[in-house]
Amino acid sequence: MRKLFFALTFFGILMTQSLSFANTLLLTSQEAEMQEEAESDSLQVDETATFGQVSEEVEEEAPPVEASFTQELKKRFIEGGPGFMGIVLICLILGLAIAIERIIYLNLATTNTQKLTTGVEEAISSGGVEAAKELCRNTKGPVASIFYQGLDRADEGVESAEKAVVAYGGVQMGQLEKNVSWISLFIALAPMLGFMGTVIGMIQAFDKIEAAGDMQPSLVAGGIKVALLTTVFGLIVAIILQVFYNYIIAKIDSIVNDMEDASITLIDILVAQKK
Repeated sequence: MRKLFFALTFFGILMTQSLSFANTLLLTSQEAEMQEEAESDSLQVDETATFGQVSEEVEEEAPPVEASFTQELKKRFIEGGPGFMGIVLICLILGLAIAIERIIYLNLATTNTQKLTTGVEEAISSGGVEAAKELCRNTKGPVASIFYQGLDRADEGVESAEKAVVAYGGVQMGQLEKNVSWISLFIALAPMLGFMGTVIGMIQAFDKIEAAGDMQPSLVAGGIKVALLTTVFGLIVAIILQVFYNYIIAKIDSIVNDMEDASITLIDILVAQKK
């Protein structure tokens, strides 16, 4: 229950911050479209009473101030159109929310299997199966849960314990992979939405050319730029989520390997105890 409350609270905070960021992008459209240009003109007039000459006007132009990364991002986001760019942003928000929740869950599920296996073996030798079950009950992680299920069936024989370990191992693996498929969906969906925005932008550009009756470079260039921005942002979202996805898959594979090795060791311990 605490994990669920923590996940919901974290997801709510992330959604609030992301929506606030999206609103900032939309509300500052006019600010993003204007480039900061600073130009200072100074006129210096030097009059001398002796010669009566007037110096020439001096004009100094200040170097243009480069836009910051945030301002440039806002500008490009709004130029791409709030329709498709907003949908791509939602894919990024949801994908990151699920990825961060999975990373937290997987890190909490990581257990020192070697230490747990040694503790279970010592508990069985000193206090029997019940002592080992108590140790597993007080240890977090899927490996400890699998050990508990196997030890709970130890009185019925080694074969029953092995079946329980295999069956419950599949359940724990499903818990580890929960919601991961949604991340892969957003990875595929973000570039598709970007390409769709590109195609629609190209169609709009050709509509403007047809309405104008002449192929003006400004019409073509503006439409193509807006169209390509959606593709760029879609690819950026897919790349970011792909990095998180690969990390999560690698983490799941590592935990599953530990589960399999620990399960084999547990069966060997139970077999040695029966002899």
